[in-house]
Amino acid sequence: MIKNFNDVLLIAKERGPKKIAVACAQDSDVLKAVNNAYVKGIADAILIGDKEKIELICQEESIDTSNYEILDIKDNAEASLKAVELVSSGKAHMVMKGLVDTAVILKAVLNKEVGLRTGNALSHVAVFDVPTYHKLLLVTDAAMNIAPDLETKKQILENSLVVSRALDIEVAKVGVIAAKEKVNPKMPATVDAGELVKMNEAGEITGCIVGGPFAVDNAVSKEAAEIKGINHPAAGDVDIMLCPTIEAGNVLYKTLAFLSNAQSAGIIVGAKAPVILTSRADSEEAKLNSIALAVLMAAKM
Repeated sequence: MIKNFNDVLLIAKERGPKKIAVACAQDSDVLKAVNNAYVKGIADAILIGDKEKIELICQEESIDTSNYEILDIKDNAEASLKAVELVSSGKAHMVMKGLVDTAVILKAVLNKEVGLRTGNALSHVAVFDVPTYHKLLLVTDAAMNIAPDLETKKQILENSLVVSRALDIEVAKVGVIAAKEKVNPKMPATVDAGELVKMNEAGEITGCIVGGPFAVDNAVSKEAAEIKGINHPAAGDVDIMLCPTIEAGNVLYKTLAFLSNAQSAGIIVGAKAPVILTSRADSEEAKLNSIALAVLMAAKM
């Protein structure tokens, strides 16, 4: 059973190494993360971008360039498209964003000819190892979908199940988050939560148990759920927290990352392969965790 990021790293090594296509790889943080994954036997990489800059950074960071194939493509859009094409053609297993705008790499991911589009919405899933929680906790969507409607929330939920299955969670417990525990027509988040629960009960959403609306306390605390009289099997024991808007998701993500001493990883899902988009604010640990998470996903996909 995968209980923490130590387990994630160990099992990623067992199921890897997988190959990363790094778009616009001339970025010291990204190169250090990729090399860290290589050294640990989790992943290797093809580096696409400005070869001179990549080699200079590698020299500065004592990274051995002989361990990597480097493709010299200086234009960011071309480099991003090449990275995606390497994955869609089976020469790599995942895409990683380097020194390039997120919009540019996502445009390549959604390219109709060589892209990785599935027809589903792309969404972000964060995985947290929180010291005060008894298992890994997934949070979605903190980065992609601003104000998702009911159908988009269904897709975001289904995307998150790809990640939970990669973590060997066979039947994930999903808590649909709102500010109240009862459906209130004046609060759209609670209405959507009620509808998602009905979809799950009707077999339209499978492979999970969906509960809600839950406030955060009764999603993660059995005691809080019992006090409120909530006896749903997911209450107080969720694997996945489905947030109502990007603001709610982002606030929760940043709070866990910066105030709870939690280890984290993040991934973009909804494409045919994992897409790793790390932030400069992410720790070295979080970047490595994100690569390891993508390796586990690639192994299952």
